[in-house]
Amino acid sequence: MSSNDSLTRRIVRRETHASRTSGSMIAAFLGILFCLYVLLEATLQALGQDAWLTDPAALGSWLSRLPAETDSAILGLAGLLILLAGLAFFLQAVLPGRRPRYALPNPRAAVVVDAEVLASSLARRARLTAGVTAEQVLVTVGRNRVDVRIRPTSGVPVNGDTVREAVQEELQLTGLEPQPEVRVQVSTLGVIGQ
Repeated sequence: MSSNDSLTRRIVRRETHASRTSGSMIAAFLGILFCLYVLLEATLQALGQDAWLTDPAALGSWLSRLPAETDSAILGLAGLLILLAGLAFFLQAVLPGRRPRYALPNPRAAVVVDAEVLASSLARRARLTAGVTAEQVLVTVGRNRVDVRIRPTSGVPVNGDTVREAVQEELQLTGLEPQPEVRVQVSTLGVIGQ
């Protein structure tokens, strides 16, 4: 395996997966705000000034007596908020965070295609095969499935199997691995005058 292959894989991964920087920046920002607040309170206490929000010693004393002196509903709500924030950070860290982009195999370069571009290409092929206009075809591309919805012109039948085969051919030309399943839905209501 050459360094070019490794570099290409890294580039493709970076383009097809969302980064985790937003969660990291939020956590860092909250940590910095907390540290600045503690520094402000400590500075005010060292200068003999009144506390801005609360005295650090009084806050520590209150935290040590917390379960006995506080309403359980407030503690439960605070715990729930902390749990939800922690769950949001945890899920952002462990979920794949895939972008709607696809890597196409190419021996010379990293080729990444947006799902909308792929859907447009498949819609064009479906439109030409069905003999309808662009407004009559809607294609959505998912990770495992391609949905093609066709509204035929009134009185002109559209063969869904023929359209599915044409769209599958177009997908095979892209070289996507694994190949998504193609589903074609031909509407029973036709479009007049297209």
